[in-house]
Amino acid sequence: MYPGYAEEMPKHGRRWIEIEKKERGAAPHLDVAYLPRLCQHCDDAPCIKAARHNAIEKRADGIVRIDPVKAKGQRHLVDACPYGAITWNAEKQVPQAWFFDAHLLDAGWQEPRCVSVCATGALKAVKTDDATMARRIEAEGLEQLRPALNTKPRVHYKNLWRFNSAFVAGSVSAENADGAVDCVAGAQVRLVRDGDIVAEMVTDAFGDFKFDRLEPDGARYTVEVVADGYAPTTSEHSIRESVSLGDIRLVSSR
Repeated sequence: MYPGYAEEMPKHGRRWIEIEKKERGAAPHLDVAYLPRLCQHCDDAPCIKAARHNAIEKRADGIVRIDPVKAKGQRHLVDACPYGAITWNAEKQVPQAWFFDAHLLDAGWQEPRCVSVCATGALKAVKTDDATMARRIEAEGLEQLRPALNTKPRVHYKNLWRFNSAFVAGSVSAENADGAVDCVAGAQVRLVRDGDIVAEMVTDAFGDFKFDRLEPDGARYTVEVVADGYAPTTSEHSIRESVSLGDIRLVSSR
């Protein structure tokens, strides 16, 4: 690897970038995550290996660029990208991918257009050396998309776990002496796997709890809820996607 551009893209994208939307859980415990799939500007790019006539190049600054003249008619390059970042322009008969606004950088811009116009500051582009970038990845918890591919991408994502992981959430309540249902704040909730407590927390003022960043691998978990004055309750769940347990009603032990 050599010095060049690396980009953090936690939320948004631009032209030639597909943004996937993923809903996790169900009401009232529901969140939405977005994943931009763009050219990763890989140092070991599969598309470069698949291109004929040197139609795709890796510039000295790290940017991967498709030559529209040399790449004309090479539709197979769409499938060569394991990230789905190359699209086919049927009118021009050429494959296309986001080229990091290389023409603007060459003209003196300090960052791609999408970074400068993003109203929420969701995008960052940095030009740095490998050692400095490695420290930044560690400090900010940045991740690669599909690291097992070992393509050495230069795009890094913040909060990628919101797209890849699952959660278990619920609300704890109980009927009071007057017959009204109240939230149970401060209830002890444990998440158990294979007999071991993997996480625990207390419910908030609304009786809510949420265990996040779980692998959606089908493992079975037990949720245990314990609160003073109430009978403990347990439930088992196989986690292949996020689970909203809804209202967990406790019964008085008195």
